[in-house]
Amino acid sequence: MSVQAKRMLGTSAVILGLLLGWRLLPLGQTSGAPADAGTVRAQGRGRPALVGGPSGRPPMPGAVNAAAPVAEPLDEELEVLRLSLLDRFGSRLDEPAVQLRMLEQLMRYFQARSPDQWREELQTFLRKAFPSQYEALAALLRDRMDYEKWVKDNDTYLRGLDSKQRRAAVWDARNRLFGKETAHRLWDSELKHQALVDALQVIDARQDLPLSEKLSAYKARLGEVYGDEAPAHLARHPQESMNRFLALPSVQRELTGMSPAERARSLWAVRQELGLDDEALRRWDALDQTRDARWEAGLRYMAERATLARTLSGDALEARLQEVRARYFGTEADVIAQEEASGLFRFTRPRQWGRN
Repeated sequence: MSVQAKRMLGTSAVILGLLLGWRLLPLGQTSGAPADAGTVRAQGRGRPALVGGPSGRPPMPGAVNAAAPVAEPLDEELEVLRLSLLDRFGSRLDEPAVQLRMLEQLMRYFQARSPDQWREELQTFLRKAFPSQYEALAALLRDRMDYEKWVKDNDTYLRGLDSKQRRAAVWDARNRLFGKETAHRLWDSELKHQALVDALQVIDARQDLPLSEKLSAYKARLGEVYGDEAPAHLARHPQESMNRFLALPSVQRELTGMSPAERARSLWAVRQELGLDDEALRRWDALDQTRDARWEAGLRYMAERATLARTLSGDALEARLQEVRARYFGTEADVIAQEEASGLFRFTRPRQWGRN
């Protein structure tokens, strides 16, 4: 292998490591100095349509590479960077959310490379590496930075709002800065998440519905929110989807009122309806049994502990507790002792069926 090829491979590895390792705070997370919310300005400026946006024909997958008629020469490191970006994002770079994710990683890259001139170098890179997409990417970068400034400037104001008011203020800023349609495409996952949160609140408030009907309502809403992608979403996020439902206070109350056998059947049914396969169902069932045994031992331990504490104290109490913990928890006894020394008593926490 030539020296130049080795150098290219080494540079590629470094760049890929940087790109994969960087993470920005989610847009909309507040931080920074306070200011008045009135700093949001209406966007009367014309902005180029995003690649794949409503005002232009969506490019074919991978069009970023094919559409660059004559990319200007880049130095070795930046050419490796361009190829890495095309490999990672190229097939979906017509999606605004993917464009923004790429831009955010490039911001971090150039901020580390040239702290004083990173923006100019980033724009130069975009112009050379993606000439046919430059105007759209540069406009999205500008809007992204304007939005970040608005979030920082309005941190104190936003913190003073309740969740509903804060959400409305943030969405007003997003719609003004990015345009409503683009903003909704950029934060599509957040919109879907909020739709499910709102639906679960409604389901939880329905005291007239038994667990099985609450589950049916939840599945129906998942289908409405994700459409044809609902099965794929459940396949990617089975535990998250399950935990959201099982965390509902009304569901936990109903599970608490069941016999152990009824509860086991109900948990099996919930998981099965949310897409878990037979092997996963058996694993969860075994975990439930392990948790039940641990909680039964824990509650017996706490009762015995309370009895000892009524007659003993200090070193005498601790000596007896060491024996009791070893009897109930075996190899976990030292962990339980350390937790108690720090003030944590795990078996005084509420039991969450199917979750702890």
